Amino acid sequence: MKVNEIYNENCLDTMARMEDNFIDLTVTSPPYDNLRTYNGYSFDFESIAKELYRVTKDGGVVVWVVGDATVKGSKTGTSFKQALYFKECGFNFHDTIIWQKPNYAPMYPSVKRYDNNYEFMLVFSKGQPKSWNPIKDKVKAESSKKRSKYKRSFINKDGSRKSKESTDNNSDFSKRNNIWIIPNGQIRGLKHPAVFPEQLANDHITSWSNKGDIVYDCFMGSGTTAKMALLNDRYYIGSEISEEYCEIIEQRLNPTQTKLL
Repeated sequence: MKVNEIYNENCLDTMARMEDNFIDLTVTSPPYDNLRTYNGYSFDFESIAKELYRVTKDGGVVVWVVGDATVKGSKTGTSFKQALYFKECGFNFHDTIIWQKPNYAPMYPSVKRYDNNYEFMLVFSKGQPKSWNPIKDKVKAESSKKRSKYKRSFINKDGSRKSKESTDNNSDFSKRNNIWIIPNGQIRGLKHPAVFPEQLANDHITSWSNKGDIVYDCFMGSGTTAKMALLNDRYYIGSEISEEYCEIIEQRLNPTQTKLL
């Protein structure tokens, strides 16, 4: 199968042509609970989950960005149902990361509940992840000063405890936790209802894969996963059933296409 290619078809057709253990990382977001209009297309979640397990390499990772609608006053629980099904397929439920949207503005305020400004980013692995490159963010100056010195506890031979003040030489940077604050990804003039933020795709790609790996997106949408894979010296494969969205992807990738080192 050719890499650095967008296939204008159902992702099940694309994956059917892949060998077993072919993909290093999948970063994607399905059109869940009708919260995202997707040109009227629907998808067969269970078949897709099974195929993702087959084509993912041992140690590979699937990042599944999903949320829940509220129907008749109750959350659908789609995200939880899908997480449990991924486990049934054989995946490890490796992590849950919250995508918090600082620029969130609800069209209609929630009634009798707090407004929702996050989505789940569910991380599944086939065995233990083979790639793990934790992101370290720069901390604020005030926090850095507070963190620069801290007390470490030691146990003496007699069982008593003593403390010693130590200096943290890397206090300017701290490993990110599992709440990621990233603005929405909508790009002016881009006719797609749910553009992946470039930072979100970038951070997952650098966290869970290495240079030269193959990154897949089974709902490629506007092409953000492909663009950020290229910019980070990874190969990409994308499935996108909408011809209109494939045209959008081509527009975004033309200035980005470069030969991988």
